[in-house]
Amino acid sequence: MAELYLTRPMPPKALRAAQAAFNVTERPLNTPLKKGEMRASLVLYDVVIPTLGDLFTAEVFEGMEGSRCRLLANFGVGYNHIDVEAARKVGIAVTNTPGAVTEATADIALMLMLMSARRAAEGERLVRAGKWTGWHPTQMLGLHLGGKTCGIIGMGRIGQAIARRVHYGLGMKVMYHSRSYKHLEMPARAADSLEALLAASDCVILAVPGGAETRHLIGAAELASMRPHAHLINIARGDVVDETALIAALQSGQIGGAGLDVYENEPRVPEALRQMENVTLLPHLGTAALDVREEMGLMAVENAIAHLNDQPLLNPL
Repeated sequence: MAELYLTRPMPPKALRAAQAAFNVTERPLNTPLKKGEMRASLVLYDVVIPTLGDLFTAEVFEGMEGSRCRLLANFGVGYNHIDVEAARKVGIAVTNTPGAVTEATADIALMLMLMSARRAAEGERLVRAGKWTGWHPTQMLGLHLGGKTCGIIGMGRIGQAIARRVHYGLGMKVMYHSRSYKHLEMPARAADSLEALLAASDCVILAVPGGAETRHLIGAAELASMRPHAHLINIARGDVVDETALIAALQSGQIGGAGLDVYENEPRVPEALRQMENVTLLPHLGTAALDVREEMGLMAVENAIAHLNDQPLLNPL
């Protein structure tokens, strides 16, 4: 029976599916693999199912041309933690789990936008601390989103799911900036440039893939282009935003607020962000729903089974 390695504990449904087809070794820890562990997994197992944090860099693949592992079936749609080209050079295929995460991640984007604009996290802390003195006409005034403009950066599956929610659910106008023009099912206007989108939006949502091309896509200059009342929402990858520049913009009141589900150096969140009231912080909850994580796991296992049976991979990269 072929050997499969899970780098993290999986939802039981996905684990059972894997065990039905493979001899499974499930690592009991939730911490990222170290370099030595990654190299060992390529030698010892036929398929590895890694996930976010397992940094399969080019260095990890050095000398692995004849390794036992021929497939990394990534648990997640994002794969910037895997050097796909380096894997391919040594004969290791890589797959991911697109589609499974779309709707849940879009939900988190909407939730963060509402929480940030309406100061929900700040208000919840006020109540928990016993400091709420009662309703009054000027209490915690936030930004009403109906009729406002939502700028979406990245209009793939997740960006389009966000656009549907903000337009049909909240009555917002939609602008977007993407690598290519999109034919969309809802009214949306393509921005002439990133700067034009930032300048025209009341809320900006980042939904781009991670990687070298998008690292620090939003820095000091981009934040300066935003409206003073605007909110920045990041559900993409942490390093898409220059965290130092964002902290400065929030501290100075250059932008109205931010909602973050991802961070540059997860799980480390800068003290400056944790101390500010005008930022909502979540612990990377984008796909944190049982049925979603089950679907992700099953999709990764299905790719592994296809590989085992010499069939075309479902989601090759």
